[in-house]
Amino acid sequence: MKSKIIAISNQKGGVGKTTTAVNLSAGLAITDKKVLLIDLDPQGNATSGLGITGDRFDYSVYHVLIGRKTIKQATISIEQFAIDLVPSDISLIGAKIELVSFDGRETLLKNAISKVNGSYDFIIIDCPPSLGLLTINALVAADSVIIPVQCEYYAMEGVAQLLNTIKLVKATYNPNLNIEGFLLTMYDKRNNLSIQVANEIREHFSDKVFSTYVPRNVRLSESPSFGKPAIYYEKMCSGSQSYLALTKELLSEAQ
Repeated sequence: MKSKIIAISNQKGGVGKTTTAVNLSAGLAITDKKVLLIDLDPQGNATSGLGITGDRFDYSVYHVLIGRKTIKQATISIEQFAIDLVPSDISLIGAKIELVSFDGRETLLKNAISKVNGSYDFIIIDCPPSLGLLTINALVAADSVIIPVQCEYYAMEGVAQLLNTIKLVKATYNPNLNIEGFLLTMYDKRNNLSIQVANEIREHFSDKVFSTYVPRNVRLSESPSFGKPAIYYEKMCSGSQSYLALTKELLSEAQ
């Protein structure tokens, strides 16, 4: 059976993209799913968010993309969270420039993943906050996309651009690419703006919006600095509970 490959993408920074990638991976892992998380962001926040520092790895997703290492060779097993990780670091910035001269540069990640496709139940890709070549690689490799949208001013800003990119990728490289769902993040039920933005998004994208939303939550913001998914940092906090609910929702839709 093939792995389900999900890209977490929104070119707008600070919308909870990496938080979603890390906590959804952890949520899936505690339901006994075999999970590979690929950190495709040069900032390496998904890597550090799982407690992995630069001295813990010799090879990263950069070496995979330029063809120097296979995904298997660059993968770290993080036993305490039952997650496999392909880490990232600042060297990935160089890859963006190097890859431009590669033949088939849009399909490099897809080709690399094909060697482990079927070895995992889920492969989660944390995309960078841009619509450049790295994000294109993720969309070409993925079966579907989760789009985190924050419940704040300008929430829809850039979503149209991302949807257009998804449309182009579907037309050119990956006809089977689907939107898994829009995930409302940083939701504050006491805030009229949050409620208004959430209603607008649900109205606009209807059944494509997850019923789970992620609230503003201090524990969720703190957990990366402790190198842990929120579920392991403070399982009962509202942020952790929302990602466990999202995991459940994703798995029920996959059945």
